[in-house]
Amino acid sequence: MKKTFYLTTTLPYVNADPHIGFAFELVSADIIARYKKLAGYEVFFNTGTDEHGVKVYQKAREEGKDPQSYTDEYAEKFRKLKEPLGLLPDINFIRTTDVYHVAAAQEFWKRCAEAGDIYKKNYKVKYCVGCELEKTDSELVDGRCEIHPKLNIEVIEEENYFFRLSRYQEKLLALYEENPDFVVPTYRLNEIRSLIKDKGLEDFSISRLKSKMPWGVAVPGDEAHVMYVWFDALVSYISAIGWPAASATKAPAGTGEREGDFEKWWPVVQYAGKDQVRQQAVMWQAMLMSAQLPPSKQIVIHGFITSGGEKMSKSLGNVVDPLVLVSEYGTEALRWYLARHLHPFEDSDFTMEKFKEAYNADLANGIGNLVSRIMKMAETHLHDTNIRMEEANDTNKIPKEFLKAFDDYDVQGATALVSKTMSALDARIQETAPFKLVKTDKVKGVALIEELVRELYTIARMLNPILPETSENIQTLIKKNRMPVEPLFPRKP
Repeated sequence: MKKTFYLTTTLPYVNADPHIGFAFELVSADIIARYKKLAGYEVFFNTGTDEHGVKVYQKAREEGKDPQSYTDEYAEKFRKLKEPLGLLPDINFIRTTDVYHVAAAQEFWKRCAEAGDIYKKNYKVKYCVGCELEKTDSELVDGRCEIHPKLNIEVIEEENYFFRLSRYQEKLLALYEENPDFVVPTYRLNEIRSLIKDKGLEDFSISRLKSKMPWGVAVPGDEAHVMYVWFDALVSYISAIGWPAASATKAPAGTGEREGDFEKWWPVVQYAGKDQVRQQAVMWQAMLMSAQLPPSKQIVIHGFITSGGEKMSKSLGNVVDPLVLVSEYGTEALRWYLARHLHPFEDSDFTMEKFKEAYNADLANGIGNLVSRIMKMAETHLHDTNIRMEEANDTNKIPKEFLKAFDDYDVQGATALVSKTMSALDARIQETAPFKLVKTDKVKGVALIEELVRELYTIARMLNPILPETSENIQTLIKKNRMPVEPLFPRKP
């Protein structure tokens, strides 16, 4: 029986078009999912859209649309990222408006209520619509959210339901102690641990009055309230794999329901941005404990993408549309840049100048040129020679540090090793000049070219999770013993 691996991205809000930041999260997760498949795992890879909450409701009203029509339109934009980003064909796509998810969220609420962890009270709080989170004064800079400084902080004063997060402080600390690599990188976990020890955990609001904000999942037994968007959205990680197995409401075929698969796939590895550590590692884990479900397996936290040193924003006009890059440079070029030139855990800067430079240096002059040089020699001199592909397929040919980088979710580190391997192979060609040697000593020259082809094949295998199409193209050229008719990556001016 195959080992299983469940990986999910966060679900982005449908209040704006897809941007390069989410493309980075999607591609990084896809690379890990592909690596796990190659390592022999049965993989469930999940993404989708978060469609409830104040931000979405306000945006729909701004555009003069009813919320469901608005979310249908934007969800389709995110669903269509699969092909342009080169994602696995069997990736699951869940929407928080899916009927089966709504049923699961309501069942989850009931279980937390039965555990005594949901209660109602009047409260007054400062709230950032951009984050869809309550904010304390210590989290504000000059009275504004540090992440959304252009949005006014709202003051909410009403009666809401609350989740007893404070009850789970010691259990969460115990979870972190038992699993020191629960959050990657580990310093993110240390930050959370310190925060809990220093300031403790406070209960958080998990509902909104329907009269003020009607767009949400109805609270079971109280039609006057809808669920707080975070409570609803986080449940998608388990509803996507069929929790609860005996769902009362069945979803139409093809909508993502995996009835009865929860025990097969859980626990999950979650990809999320650095602004979601509290939600993913604290709130969600406590909610799971309350519902008497096992915690997540691991949470991988990535940084933000800046542009020219500034945070990307519509007002600054520096938001990058990944689909525009794909239309000009291709899917594999975007995947390469996201994997090779963006740090997996820290903030990284993106500019078109850097992207173009990397494309020409790494792909046109790098991978593309290397494949052409080697396969031209192979097509010319190896037509009657067996390249012994069984040797090239030897797993031991893959560097162990390459595999470890993937196991550590260090996509950039693994991709850097591919670059290093290609550079070493290119240097070897320069040093040995097989195109000259074959003219003076054909036996040695042919043997050397065979070795170069096998090493190129190893590189193609290393590229498989990162650039799947390029990997397949290179392997096909080698098996047919042909040089490319057209450059794999044409130079761009």
